[in-house]
Amino acid sequence: MSESEERERVRRLAALRGADRILARQGIDATVGQRLADLASAAGDAYDLDDAVDLYGNGVVGAVERRVADLLGKEAAVFFPSGTMAQQVALRCWAGRTGNATVAMHPLAHPEVHERGALGAVSGLRTVHLTAERRPPTADEVADFPEHFGTLMLELPLRDAGFLLPTWDELTDVVDAARARDAVVHIDGARLWECTPHLGRPLDEIAGLADSVYVSFYKSLNGIGGAALAGPESLVEEARTWRHRYGGQIFQQFPTALAALIGLDRELPRLPEYVAHAKVVAAALRDGFARAGVPWARVHPEAPHTHEFRVWLPYDADLLSLAAVRQAEETGTSLFRRWFPSGPPGVSFAEVTVAEAGLEWTAGDVTKAVADFVGRLAE
Repeated sequence: MSESEERERVRRLAALRGADRILARQGIDATVGQRLADLASAAGDAYDLDDAVDLYGNGVVGAVERRVADLLGKEAAVFFPSGTMAQQVALRCWAGRTGNATVAMHPLAHPEVHERGALGAVSGLRTVHLTAERRPPTADEVADFPEHFGTLMLELPLRDAGFLLPTWDELTDVVDAARARDAVVHIDGARLWECTPHLGRPLDEIAGLADSVYVSFYKSLNGIGGAALAGPESLVEEARTWRHRYGGQIFQQFPTALAALIGLDRELPRLPEYVAHAKVVAAALRDGFARAGVPWARVHPEAPHTHEFRVWLPYDADLLSLAAVRQAEETGTSLFRRWFPSGPPGVSFAEVTVAEAGLEWTAGDVTKAVADFVGRLAE
């Protein structure tokens, strides 16, 4: 990171922390002191603090594993320091069991976009893409794919396509198509926690479609970090072995594990409320851009599938990001966090998350903030 980029980052964080109104207060915006204070104040409600600290995965870490296995309706679960490691271990284990190192997934799936080719470089796995469309794969695409694959990996929701989900019927049809090809099904559920409203099914029924599921604790649950892999007992035990080999057998992880339990207690029950209000915010953003006379704008999907979605505008990302920071600094209202270039020159997108702080916003609040934000683009 260059000096100018670091200055921009520090300024952006200060603006987000100082904002009186914001759609989501995220742990990554807090200071070390704030995170420690929050952890200390809530930990006693989540776990017996008189218990001994964990050692190589017992104690509070084991409590997290049991909680996740129960929530997802799986035989067992194993805690990992990162989702990248958890998912790589899962797919490696399935490759060994099926005798096929080919994994079918979407080209926008996390391993393809954000992991620097780790599946191939570290585990010798080969990925194939079922579709080039910016949406989840269909059952026909799974059934008709011309190559044999051992595992189908489904990212729910597909973050880099706009946090998109299939319908429940579409999802079950895709799983059935994979089963008909004798493929194992693995769910990348980093954000699975918020999928229940759109799919209309509880977590255990969704997870029950797959042979294994990975979940994250620091995204929707606002934890410090960490992940879990859930599935059959035999798979989980094999995954523990590979976790050790990959360097994930950590001496103590109680802060991360406690934060995970706090998130499961505090954030998980509220996610349906966040998802519902995200639809209000998204509709108000569309209305606000239309009223402000923006020549072209897109909220995608129009009705968010989760509590996160994307907004696209025909302006340079640096201009939009500066306007977002200035709005937070000068008005105390933070509508957008950061903008990124994508696609044709001069077109940028932002990811919008609606959480507890965003529930205070009415549709009128959103359209008013949009008018102020758009006005800054001409200054």
